[in-house]
Amino acid sequence: MGRLWVVGFMIFVLWKLTSGSDEVTFEPGVKAPESPIQQVIKQAKPFKFKEHKITPLADFKLQAKVLAKENYHLGQASELSPVDLALGWGKMSDQKVIDQIGFSQSGRWYRWSVKAFPIPRREIETQSANMHMVPSEDWIANKLDSVKKGQVVALKGFLVRVDAEDSQWHWQSSLTREDTGDGACELIYLTDFQIIEESPLD
Repeated sequence: MGRLWVVGFMIFVLWKLTSGSDEVTFEPGVKAPESPIQQVIKQAKPFKFKEHKITPLADFKLQAKVLAKENYHLGQASELSPVDLALGWGKMSDQKVIDQIGFSQSGRWYRWSVKAFPIPRREIETQSANMHMVPSEDWIANKLDSVKKGQVVALKGFLVRVDAEDSQWHWQSSLTREDTGDGACELIYLTDFQIIEESPLD
């Protein structure tokens, strides 16, 4: 068992050394000026996905800068959403603003910290969000695997409610960018996902 652990650890280290940086940097300037576009869906028809019932709540479209990325592997939620992206738009897609803010993710939460506010606090809160990604197809899941902090992405899909078929477990998206704290994250069933900015500064 000990030798297997050592071999596994060496493989992990080699992968980290050869996989390149998990972050890219682009020149200052607003990269995603528009707010998310959302339209409520009335009387949407639920559908089955990975042993869960998915109910679309709103059409959702967004171009944004990736502020942070966290992968999840354990728990029922990870079966549907293996990746969370903290995304920023408006002033929160400007590198000179982002460089003055610290970002972290854990436990399906997104946190930020500053020494001094580069923009008003409310603009940080309403121009960024932690979003749970539910890839509808394998190619989208592969795109999510490859995306890096700092890139600009474009996505389409639905804000959804998820209900387990064999239990009372459920998970529901926020429907506003104005909220903060518990329940404020978007849960997105992705039908399209593209990386817009792929080449970092030299």
